[in-house]
Amino acid sequence: MFSLSYSSAPSSARTICNSNSLSFLQRRKPSISRVFSIISSSPIVDSVTDESTEEDNFVSKSGNYAGAKLEEINGGEKLRLDTWISSRMSGVSRARVQSSIKSGLVKVNGRVVNKVSHVIRAGDKVNCTISEMQPLRAEPEDIPLNIVFEDDHVLVVNKPAHMVVHPAPGNRTGTLVSGILHHCRLPTVALPDNDIFSETEDISDEELEGFYSDQNSSEDLNSRSSAALIRPGIVHRLDKGTSGLLVVAKDEHSHAHLSEQFKLHTIHRVYVSLTNGVPSPASGRVDIAIGRDTNNRLRMTAVNGSNNTKQARNAASRYRVIEVLAGGASAMVEWRLETGRTHQIRAHAKYLGYPLLGDEVYGGTKGMALSLLRHKTPSNRHNYLPELVDKFQRPCLHAYALGFKHPHTGKDMKFSCPPPADFTEILSLLQNIEKLSFKK
Repeated sequence: MFSLSYSSAPSSARTICNSNSLSFLQRRKPSISRVFSIISSSPIVDSVTDESTEEDNFVSKSGNYAGAKLEEINGGEKLRLDTWISSRMSGVSRARVQSSIKSGLVKVNGRVVNKVSHVIRAGDKVNCTISEMQPLRAEPEDIPLNIVFEDDHVLVVNKPAHMVVHPAPGNRTGTLVSGILHHCRLPTVALPDNDIFSETEDISDEELEGFYSDQNSSEDLNSRSSAALIRPGIVHRLDKGTSGLLVVAKDEHSHAHLSEQFKLHTIHRVYVSLTNGVPSPASGRVDIAIGRDTNNRLRMTAVNGSNNTKQARNAASRYRVIEVLAGGASAMVEWRLETGRTHQIRAHAKYLGYPLLGDEVYGGTKGMALSLLRHKTPSNRHNYLPELVDKFQRPCLHAYALGFKHPHTGKDMKFSCPPPADFTEILSLLQNIEKLSFKK
């Protein structure tokens, strides 16, 4: 068992979730138990990342790829039109490519094609112009927030699984941003006209820090200016499917200070996960670069030294097996991050050969889990296994602990919250696999 105690909160602070140890590690019945900064600001600077890459060739003066053109002949195998264009225009999201196709801005062999699933063949000539992005606005929404701690400068939130941090194409409502706008009594605000937020999945802490480092603000979160713009100065984020702790900066000084802590890797972060199989050795350090998977833009992949590219970035994680589950079919694993790359834990778990339960994108399929469980559990429990596996509705990953220096007081702030009910239910079932049964 490991634990992380809270620091005492100032008398003016609001502390709601008090959890001093990983009590959920005990065998018991399940119980329900990025960094994000919103700052009213002047017009937003449209920069994309903190370093130039080959994708700069496609960036327009506004920094959002609008009007970027591609004219090329497919020299390879048959592929979906949207997949092929995305592979040729690094940095442009799949959503933007699909929008461009549907808007009639793509021609194949001189004829307009507006079907994203159209299959192109070797020798087909493709002309594509990237469409303008549809403006996004964040609307205040009365969304219940699990606030762990709040004072005048920072807000620590326990994000539920399946919640997107900020609006993006396909996820315009129900976001953490919208809930915080309502909580802080801020008006509807415009999102920056930039493609960095076009995907719903996570991006690295360093990419976020670089994107916002140039922007200046004279007002803070508590401003009531009707012309306020939302600046998602997110110092870290969690994937849509990941639950757990995030810290929110409520003023410019706090945002800058927390950003620097993430940049220097002094933020303390502990995650817990459930894996397919049991990592061997039982503890270790994974130090291998991570880059975008060229075959799937929503996935990152480990990149060894010989195949390293400018797009791959060093990533280091420490892991420790806390408990072996279901006779070795699964394990509860603790992760401590040394860097903050996109999907770092998920990519490193896959690299080790033990993807997270429920992580279909990274190989943690229900089929894999079912196969391992059948091999490791008594035959008289096999009829119940499909129902157990059906409970894996998201990657079993929870940001359990978060620690940082308070940006104004310098005090060490430490917080922890146990995993939510869906995680603890699966954990309990795996701990008691020999007694597995379901009510009809």
